[in-house]
Amino acid sequence: MHGRPRKAPTREDEAASAAKGKNLGFLQSQLLYNHHKKIYNEEALDLSAKTLQINPDLYTAWNFRKLAVQHKLAASHPEFNSIFDPELRLVESALRTNPKAYGAWYHREWVLRRLSKAHSSSSSLNDYLDHELQLLETLLKHDSRNFHAWNHRRFVAALFTTSDQEELKFTNEMIQDNQDNLSNYSMWHHRRVLLSGLLKKKAQGFSSKEKVLHDEYELVDGAIVAGTEDQSGWFYHLSLLEQTVNMDAPFLVSSWPSHGSNVLLSRNRCSDDCSLSQFDSFHSSSGTFPLILYFTKAVQGVNSSTITIESSFCTKNDLHWTPLMQNRSQFSQAWVTHIIFPAARPHSSEPYPLEISVGQSQGIISRNGFPYSHPTQFNFKVRLCLGETERGEVEDLDGDIILWKDENFHALQTKSQEPHEAVSFDQLIINDVHEPNTSNWRAAIVANEIDFFQTLLFCKIGILTLARLLTAKNVLLSRCMNKTVHSKVLELYKDLIKLDPLHSQYYKDQHSLVFLREVTSNRESLQRHCCSYKNFASASIGNYKCVRLNNISLSRMGSVEKLLWVSMLDLSHNELCSIEGLEAMQLLSCLNLSVNKFSGFSALGPLRLLKSLEVLNISDNEIGLHTTDTTRYLCSSPLSHTEETSWNYDEIMPGGVSVMNYWEAFLIFKSLRLTQLDIAGNAIASENFKSFLFKVVPSLQWLDGDKLR
Repeated sequence: MHGRPRKAPTREDEAASAAKGKNLGFLQSQLLYNHHKKIYNEEALDLSAKTLQINPDLYTAWNFRKLAVQHKLAASHPEFNSIFDPELRLVESALRTNPKAYGAWYHREWVLRRLSKAHSSSSSLNDYLDHELQLLETLLKHDSRNFHAWNHRRFVAALFTTSDQEELKFTNEMIQDNQDNLSNYSMWHHRRVLLSGLLKKKAQGFSSKEKVLHDEYELVDGAIVAGTEDQSGWFYHLSLLEQTVNMDAPFLVSSWPSHGSNVLLSRNRCSDDCSLSQFDSFHSSSGTFPLILYFTKAVQGVNSSTITIESSFCTKNDLHWTPLMQNRSQFSQAWVTHIIFPAARPHSSEPYPLEISVGQSQGIISRNGFPYSHPTQFNFKVRLCLGETERGEVEDLDGDIILWKDENFHALQTKSQEPHEAVSFDQLIINDVHEPNTSNWRAAIVANEIDFFQTLLFCKIGILTLARLLTAKNVLLSRCMNKTVHSKVLELYKDLIKLDPLHSQYYKDQHSLVFLREVTSNRESLQRHCCSYKNFASASIGNYKCVRLNNISLSRMGSVEKLLWVSMLDLSHNELCSIEGLEAMQLLSCLNLSVNKFSGFSALGPLRLLKSLEVLNISDNEIGLHTTDTTRYLCSSPLSHTEETSWNYDEIMPGGVSVMNYWEAFLIFKSLRLTQLDIAGNAIASENFKSFLFKVVPSLQWLDGDKLR
C-alpha cells in the first residue's frame, strides 16, 4: 500500500506461506486438468474458487471461470442471477486477498457487461449499480489511491449511464472529506477524464469553458501550495493548461504552395532566369508537384470530397491524398497529394491559377472527435518553365556533388533573394476570430497563472511550469510575438538543465522546440538562417531554398509547418536522436544530418516519406555502434511495426550481400532515389555495407565523396 512500511516475516509467517504454497500447487494442478478436460461441474468450480482466493492473479483460473459461465449460459433456460452472482461474490473475496489483482478486476468487468445485456429490468440493474458503488466506496476508504478501483468506477459509471456531474461531485467530496486526497493522483486523473468529457459535450453547467477552467485552476493551485513536492496537482495543472491553450477544433495552419504564391515548374533544372524574383521554382522529373496541407491537430477525412480544387488543368477526381505518417494511422497533421503539371502551351508564359477550398463539406475530424469547422480558401499560381516548351529539354546536370562547407553558403543580401514563402503562409493562419473573445480570457487565465507561479520558483517543477505557461502565452499571442518571453523561456530551460541533470534530455528537447519557434516567428529571425548555395543560379544546382540550423545544440526538430518551402536543410553538428516531423517537408532534396546522435536507422524513418530527397549526409553519427538499436523503442513509429518485411532476401540481394544484416537500412533506402550519400564516421560504414548500398540504391552517383558512376 502507498506509504505503508513492510514488515519482515516471522517464522510463523514463513511456515504458513510454505503450507499455502504447497496447497496452491495441488489446487492449480487439479484446475489445469479440469481446464484441459473442459469439466465445468460444481466440484470443478469450487476448486477454481479456492485457487483464486489464495492466488487472485492466476489468469488461467479466471479464464476457466469465464468458460464455465459461457457453458452455463448456453443452456436452454439459464438462471442469470444464479450464474452471475457467484462470480461477483468470488471477485469480492479475491479482492480482499489482493485489492489490485488485475485478473479479478477484468473478470468483474466481463461479468457486469454480460449481466447488463441479460437484464432488461432497470430496477435490477440499479440494485447492481448500488452494490458496485458501495463496494468501491469501501475499497477507496481502505486505499484511496487504488487506481484499479478508480478505473472500475469509470467503467461502472459508463455501463450504468451514471452522470459525469455526479462523478465529479464525488471527487469534490473526496477532497472535502480528506485533504490527503489533494495528493491522490488517481483522483486527479479521474477528475481530468470527467472534466474533458463534460467540456467536450458542453454539458449543463459546463458550457462556459472560461468559468469551469477558472474554478479548476483555483482548486489545483491550492493543492499545489499545500504540497509543492507532490506531483499529482502539478500534472493536473498541466492538463488544465492544455485545455486552456488548445483549440478544440482543428484548423489549417500552413500549406505549400502557400496562399498568393507563384511556382515555376520544370521537369529538369531550368537554367533560364524565368523571373525567379517573382516565382519559386520546383523541379520534378516525374512531372508532378506536391500540394501539402498542415493542420493544428492530427486529422482524418482529407480526401477529394473535403478538399476541392478549382483549376483549368486539374480536377479533384485526379487526386489521392496521403497522410504523412510513418505508421499506418489515418490521422496526421500533414497531408499531401501530387498534381500533374499542366500541359505545355507553346509560346505562352501565362500562369495557371489554382484555388483550394478546405473543409467546405464535412468529413475532416480530429483524433478526439472534433470536426474541422473553419472552412478555408487559398490560391496560388503555377507556370511551366520556358525550357519545357520552347527551348526543348535542358541537359540535366545533377552529377555535381553538394559540399556542406561554410564557404559554399552565402547569406542572403538582397530582397530579391529573400525566401518570401517563409512568411507568406501567415495569411493562412486562422486565429480566434472564429470564436470571438476566446483569446482574451485564455490569455487572462495564463497571465494570472504566470503571476502565481512567479512565487514558486524555489522548486524545479515550479520553474518548469512557469516555462510552460510562458510558452502558452507565446502561442496565444503569436501574432504579436514578444521576443523577450521567448528569451525568458530559453533561460528557464537552461537553468533546469543545470538543476536537474537526470531529466536534462527532456529540458533540451523543450529548449529546442522553443528556440525553433523563436527562429520561425518572423521574417527577420528566420532570414538569419537562410542562405544560398554557392552556385545559386546554376543549372546544376537549381534554385535551392536553403535553411541552415547547424551547430545550435538542437536535440529535437519542430516548427516544420513553417518550413514546408525549404528544399535544402542543414541540421549538422547538433544533438538530434530523431527527425520525427521532418516527413512533412516534402520539398526537401538535400539534407545534412551529420555529427548528431543517431544510434540506428530506426530514427531515420521519416526519410522514407521524402520522395524528393536526392542528397543525404548522415556521416559521423553512432549508427551501428550499439549491438541493439534501442532507438526503435524511443521513436514513436518503429520500422518493424510499419513495414511489411516478407521479401525474398536472396532474390533481392544477389552477390552474397545479406539483407538480414541490414534490414533496417534496406527499409530506409529501398524507396529513395538518392544521387549522393555520405555515411563515413559510422560504425556500420564497412565495405560490405557500402556494397549493399550500391545495390539497394542504384541511382547513387556519389558515396562518401567518391564518384561511383
